[in-house]
Amino acid sequence: MNLALHNPHHAHPPADHPPKPVNFYFAAPQAQFVGLAGEFNHWQPQAMERLPDGWWHFQTELRRGFHPYRFLVDGKPMLDPHAPGAGRDEWNEPVSVIVVI
Repeated sequence: MNLALHNPHHAHPPADHPPKPVNFYFAAPQAQFVGLAGEFNHWQPQAMERLPDGWWHFQTELRRGFHPYRFLVDGKPMLDPHAPGAGRDEWNEPVSVIVVI
């Protein structure tokens, strides 16, 4: 799925839909830091929690709609290999996309 993400109606659904908890996971057992950056946090990486098995986890609440994001693994941008969609951000950089329904 390749989505055009520059349409503001995709990212900002009506306010009558409450946000839902969304879990993000990324496998990087050798990493020292994994962050999650997306339109929903103004592309400011938030530290993910390292789990004992080498996976990293972050939970946030998102409203209904399309949400572009990427992981930062020791400073290097990475796409989510398990993301249901992909697209490009406003700088034409590749992003993963999650859809909250």
